Amino acid sequence: MSMYQVKPICGGDIKIDLPTCMYKLPNIHAQQGNSCTSEHALQNGEVDPAVKALEARQDEIMRKLYELKAAVEGLAKTVTTPDADLDLTVSSSLSSQSVSSTTFKGTTDLDTLLGKDLGALRDIVINANPAQPPLTLLVLHSLLCQRYQVLSTVHVHSSVANVPPQLLSCLGPRHANSYARHMFQLGFTLIWKDVPKLEMKFSVQNMCPIQGEANVARFLFKLLAPYPSDPALATLVDSWVDTAFFQLAEGSTKERAAVLRALNSALGRNPWLAGPEFSLADVACYCCVLQSGSASSAPANVQRWLKSCENLGHFGPAKLLLQ
Repeated sequence: MSMYQVKPICGGDIKIDLPTCMYKLPNIHAQQGNSCTSEHALQNGEVDPAVKALEARQDEIMRKLYELKAAVEGLAKTVTTPDADLDLTVSSSLSSQSVSSTTFKGTTDLDTLLGKDLGALRDIVINANPAQPPLTLLVLHSLLCQRYQVLSTVHVHSSVANVPPQLLSCLGPRHANSYARHMFQLGFTLIWKDVPKLEMKFSVQNMCPIQGEANVARFLFKLLAPYPSDPALATLVDSWVDTAFFQLAEGSTKERAAVLRALNSALGRNPWLAGPEFSLADVACYCCVLQSGSASSAPANVQRWLKSCENLGHFGPAKLLLQ
C-alpha cells in the first residue's frame, strides 16, 4: 500500500527531438567559391599535397634517426663495458682482400651464433696484454675479413703505458668509411690492456667474458666454419689446440720437443693436423711454434707444414708481429 498518490501533471505521450550534434562549425579547409568541391575531396580520402610533403619529410627523418640509433647501439657495446676509459683510438679497417683464399666446408650464420641483427653492429671486444700478443687472433681476424665486412679497431687502455707501433697497426690501416658502422657486418675491437689472461666480450648483457686465447680462438673459428660433426675429429682438433697453448706456448723445453715430434709424426700421414682439411688446429699450432721460437729447429715434416701455412697468406700479420 503506497503512502500517497500524485496525479500526473502532463500527458504521457510526449515526443522530444534530441540533438545529434552539440554544435556545428563550417569546414575551414574548404576554399571560398568552391567549398563543396574541396570538402567533398577531403571527405573522400584525398590528402593535401602539403601533408604529403610533410609525411615524406618525416619518413626521411625517421630513417636517419634509425641509422643514428644503430650506430649508437653498436658503439655502446664498447662504452658500457668496464673498459670504457680508452685513451687512444689507433686504427679502423675494412679488409675484404687477402693474398689467397681459404675454403672451409660448411656455412655459418651470424644470426645463429651471435644473435639476431637488430640494427646495431655486432662488435666483438677483446682485451689482450701487449706483453703476450695473441697471434692466433690476428690470423683468425684475417680469415674473418675474407668472409665478412669487418670494422676493425685498435684501442689502448689507460692501464698500459707504452705499446709498440706494430701492435697499434696489427689489424691494418684505417678505413675511410669507418664512421659508417651500418656498412659492416661485424665489429672486431682489440684493446691492449694490462690483463692476466686474454678475454673476449660480445654481449655485455647476455654472456660472461670468454677467457683464454684458446677459448676465444674456438669462438672466432666457429664464425668461419662449423666444428666437425664427427666427435673423434672434433676431439682431435681440440686436443691439438690445447697441446699448442699448454705445452708449446707454456711448456718446458722437453715438452716442446715432445710436441714437435708428435707434430712431425702426424704431418707425415696428412697434409694438415686434423686430416686433409685446414682447421683451427693448424692455426693454433703454427702460431705457438712461431711464438716459442721452435720453427728453425723443427723436423722436416713440420718445416714443410709451416711453409704450407705461410702460403695461405693469412699468417702474415702473425709473422710480422714477431719480427
